[in-house]
Amino acid sequence: MNQTHFNAREKRKNTENLDLATHPIISSLPTMRACAICLLMLSVTSSSPAIAEESPQSPNVLFLAVDDMNDFVGCLDSRPNAITPNIDRLAARGVCFTNGHTAGVFCAPSRAAIFSGQYASTTGCYETPNYFVHHPEIESLQTSFAKAGYTTLGAGKLFHHPAGAIDQRGWTEFFLRNQFQREGGWALESWSSDTPVPQPFPASIYNKGKEITGGLFLEWGAVPKEREEEMADTIRAIWAVEQLGRKHDKPFFLACGFYAPHYPNYCPQKHFDLYDRDAIEAPAFKEDDLADLPDKIRKQRQNRKKVHYDKLVAMGAWKDALHGYLACTSYADAMVGRILDALESSPYADNTIVVLWSDHGYHLGEKGQWGKHTLWERTSNVPFVWAGPGVAKGERTDVTVSLIDIYPTLVEQCNLPAPRQKLEGVSLASTLKNPAEASDRTVYLPYINPGEYTLMNREWRFIHYDDKNQELYNVKEDPHEWNNLASDPQYAGVIERLRDSAQTEFADPEPRLNSRRDLVVEGETFRWEKGKGNYVPHPKYLPYTDPALKQKQSKKGR
Repeated sequence: MNQTHFNAREKRKNTENLDLATHPIISSLPTMRACAICLLMLSVTSSSPAIAEESPQSPNVLFLAVDDMNDFVGCLDSRPNAITPNIDRLAARGVCFTNGHTAGVFCAPSRAAIFSGQYASTTGCYETPNYFVHHPEIESLQTSFAKAGYTTLGAGKLFHHPAGAIDQRGWTEFFLRNQFQREGGWALESWSSDTPVPQPFPASIYNKGKEITGGLFLEWGAVPKEREEEMADTIRAIWAVEQLGRKHDKPFFLACGFYAPHYPNYCPQKHFDLYDRDAIEAPAFKEDDLADLPDKIRKQRQNRKKVHYDKLVAMGAWKDALHGYLACTSYADAMVGRILDALESSPYADNTIVVLWSDHGYHLGEKGQWGKHTLWERTSNVPFVWAGPGVAKGERTDVTVSLIDIYPTLVEQCNLPAPRQKLEGVSLASTLKNPAEASDRTVYLPYINPGEYTLMNREWRFIHYDDKNQELYNVKEDPHEWNNLASDPQYAGVIERLRDSAQTEFADPEPRLNSRRDLVVEGETFRWEKGKGNYVPHPKYLPYTDPALKQKQSKKGR
């Protein structure tokens, strides 16, 4: 495997300084010229393995989360290809996992798994936004760092918080932009009236003429460039930069979660300008793709296809929606770039492990789906990059790994005390030192209901809903997962071998916190008490900017 050696300080490429005139997507350069430019950006290659620097006893950790970012990032060579120079330069000086998979099929279970080190089938966090609140015995990742003497700093979407449930246990400081974030949770804050949105509103063809009174799903548009510094993700990036500019007497765990490229796809115009809408390559699509699915699953997926994908195609808006997603991917990359620049110019550059991950992937038309919530490759495969001491430089590996592996890896790399709960992933520390020597394994991913899951490795993906509803794909020969082999008797042995890696016991779903609760911290444990009822924020923080709508919503909440 070729290793890429990349000097990040000398080769730094920030989205804001990108020469658009020379970018292949913008200029429509011939293929050979575009390839030459890409080779120049990747610098020099070597056939000898990169040597990982030894990790210090207590390295700092920069923990960067992005939301709904699939594998369109540049360093993963997928199509359509997003412009992500900052994630690419991070990958070029570390290890990029091309076969990294989520531990949950949407936000809440994925993040609960990352921060607990346990799957939803153990904690019961299949789909609720409660992130194991009914399990006070679980020590979150930041708590392990705190017990090891680290300063723990957090901001943005790390957990998936319900209203009134921002859990600050284990954090030295958790940045909250305003009181509404504490009372209303992270979600609405990114869409509130102190966060800029396009005008007129709504901005997309998909939602034109609609009255929007709640959260947005499929929506995109450009925000005026002069208001970029008011955007929630930009504010979080600035805060993280400030932390890296401070003097730290102890090692730190600095975690920053970005909302982009989650819908609504709002970002400054300059990120839309990176792409020629007409030149955007649509994902691969097969018209009868769903025909060989089990009956129950086929009906579900066909219904979901009609709601979003079919409507976008009928409107001629598929590329418009892709444009919004790619633009926001580039915006998230620019925010990552701000933080990486600050790290590289700080005294902590050589003593900080950087971990970048996305909570799950995202369908943008593949298999006729729009969104997540599936057990296919598009939902499971995510950007997953490590760099820093103890990590090889310039390595790409297709060894199969899971985000469930983050917690045990950091325990080993940072000499953290073992948490009270059993960690269900495996440490990737040796893989990060020498990826070429790593053995592949079969990775488990639970679904929304107990007993539903997928198993995947370099060659196979097996999906189990029940004994009558199954899917099997040879992903090496069929990367788009178009040919379901589960009913073919000759593959019965393959299924049997794969099922050996599945869990056999499944926790009941965690009860929902349907009514408002207040967090009461008692030493190392916590509990929830009946709170103030349904919280109605100050009109300043109500969604969107229409004064009449704000007044209408304010009256509803009285």
